[in-house]
Amino acid sequence: MKRIYISMFVLSGLFLSGCSNDFLDVEPTEAIPADPNLVNSDDGAKGFVTAIYNQFLGWEMSSFGWNAVSSIISDDADKGSDPGDTGGDKDIIDALTYNASTASFESTWNANYAGINRCNQALAMFPKLDKASPDLKARLVGETKFMRAFMYFTLVKGYGGVPIVDHLATVPISEEDRKMQLTRKSVAEVYAFIEQDLNDAIEALPVKSAYTGADVVRASKGAAYALLAKVNLYQKNWQKVIDNCDKVTGYSLVSDYALQYKKEGEFGPESIFEINGVGSTSSPGFGIGNYTVSQAPRGAGGWGWGFNTPTEGLANAYEAGDVRKNATIIFRGSVLYDGREVPSTVANPRYNYKAYSSSFYNQEFTDTNLRYLRYAEVILMKAEALNELGETAAAIPLVNQIRHRAGLGDTPFTSQTDIRKAIYKERRLEFAFEHDRWFDIVRTGQAEAAMAADGKTFIVGKHELWPLPTTFMREAGALSQQNPGY
Repeated sequence: MKRIYISMFVLSGLFLSGCSNDFLDVEPTEAIPADPNLVNSDDGAKGFVTAIYNQFLGWEMSSFGWNAVSSIISDDADKGSDPGDTGGDKDIIDALTYNASTASFESTWNANYAGINRCNQALAMFPKLDKASPDLKARLVGETKFMRAFMYFTLVKGYGGVPIVDHLATVPISEEDRKMQLTRKSVAEVYAFIEQDLNDAIEALPVKSAYTGADVVRASKGAAYALLAKVNLYQKNWQKVIDNCDKVTGYSLVSDYALQYKKEGEFGPESIFEINGVGSTSSPGFGIGNYTVSQAPRGAGGWGWGFNTPTEGLANAYEAGDVRKNATIIFRGSVLYDGREVPSTVANPRYNYKAYSSSFYNQEFTDTNLRYLRYAEVILMKAEALNELGETAAAIPLVNQIRHRAGLGDTPFTSQTDIRKAIYKERRLEFAFEHDRWFDIVRTGQAEAAMAADGKTFIVGKHELWPLPTTFMREAGALSQQNPGY
């Protein structure tokens, strides 16, 4: 299942950029009628942004390949499944023996650039919709720029410098636009572009509490500040991390950690930004493609493919009494919160609980949400920044907030070095299987030791970055250089 679902008839050939580069192609699901006035309305304007959010319902954007390059690759997860089922390339990603032709890196690249192309289409279209509300269009521009920044953040974390495609190409494509699409920019340039998009989004977006009803899924001012703080974190701009974390207001930790990953916990007081996984038994046309089933227990008595399984190292990292352990890991032979039994006959000893759906209803779709920004991360980002600036005494109470919610006592550590390690550990346990671990161990310099403890060889100077896809490099030619070691 590799379809992308959108709720309105947008993104047709009428508005496509006409570029020849495969990684920017977006397949329309329906054609726009010949009369463009049919989308010249508030609903029409919203439809362009809905199409951006719905990019995250795609198999390539949020499912099998993404789980491989953000989770299976790390020390938190194994390939899982049966030994003989490679999942296409999940075995070599797990072993860190992948190369530039490994499919999951290409699908992640293509999916994010397809989403960026949708953003650029929306930004090009909004000025033409003169019957849509100006205030609404301003907000939608903010949402669009937030989403474009979000996708570029994924790209720069994974691949390093990448092409900055900030507008639709001309038709036929000009040499200038061809170079735009195929020329890598520096990491600093990409981060500067992301920051500009987020600052624009902050100016345009409302606070979370201003959204009601179906709009609670939309990006808010708090989401833009939180993502900007995370962008600052990756660049070690510690004071900016603190400043932007302090601007994320109106959120709080939920008392029950496990509740966040259940249907009734969606878009709760801790949620800053999450992707809405929508499914319906009556009209199954939405949902993240195969996200749940690909990670569900496999084998006799199971109901899934069994990939992306928690490692023994992750399970052993939790302290006694840490409620996050049983909210993160499905153990063979256990009973889940809704009464479903996991028999002792399933293939693997552990599975990803955060991908579980109690209302799971078919093999193709899931209604499980993807949690990308939570208030817990704002707390830990601020703690890390304070500690790095030597304000360790101010960081400790923030670490303890996270520990107390997990059912643990105060951290016993007081030194800057020990608190740094404690923060890194809390991040691992708090956000396990939320697509952060690989990027965290790389950015903090833990990767070589962490992967060695998992029995894998992390090659310093190579594995910090993913390979740029061979298909892109062939088209780019001399305009872009491959990452070292590939």
